[in-house]
Amino acid sequence: MEPLVSMRGVVKRYKRGSESIQVLHNLDLEVQPGEFLALMGPSGSGKTTLLNLIGGLDRPSDGEVVVAGEHIDDLSGGQLARWRARHVGFVFQFYHLMPTLSAERNVELPLLLTRLSGAQRRQSVAAALELVGLTDRRKHKPSELSGGQQQRVAIARAIVTDPTLLVCDEPTGDLDRETAEEILGLLQLLNREQGKTIVMVTHDPKAAQFASRVVHLDKGALAAAPAEAA
Repeated sequence: MEPLVSMRGVVKRYKRGSESIQVLHNLDLEVQPGEFLALMGPSGSGKTTLLNLIGGLDRPSDGEVVVAGEHIDDLSGGQLARWRARHVGFVFQFYHLMPTLSAERNVELPLLLTRLSGAQRRQSVAAALELVGLTDRRKHKPSELSGGQQQRVAIARAIVTDPTLLVCDEPTGDLDRETAEEILGLLQLLNREQGKTIVMVTHDPKAAQFASRVVHLDKGALAAAPAEAA
């Protein structure tokens, strides 16, 4: 089976004044279709940088990134934007919902870039909100929803275009433990029952337990999993 994500010799450097800072060091990684991968590591280890490369939000300084059969490191800015709209759903720690729009209108936003009719958009939005259990909150604005409900709206928005890949950056970092487990259970459901491939950055070992595989980063390189405490 061809991997959905294939990264080879990936290096990422940033300029800070006259200084060049290398964040990722000759990194190789594969993610298989239908996998739920958790990326863990200390602050500054390169987790979010790696996630941004996988989601096409950033480009490597060296190496190649192939996602869904596309060498996304070779795409122009416009091509990359169109590729992201087709293939990637994003879920962030802070929900980035439009405060003046209802839940259903927030979920509909990615569909406005497609050629779907109004009726088709409404059908897709209804299906996504039903999947995350928020049909009865579809008319509510973000300020009228709990943190967990807002994250469910964000997840519905991420999946409404039926993306190839979901990338999640600390999706439970702003939630209490009980609500976090509900959100992680929802991601696990999307993975197991809807076949969604998920790559999730988390610092929380309990969150990582919901994934099917855990990869550890340390100082920009893949590291062996830490030993279990005795």
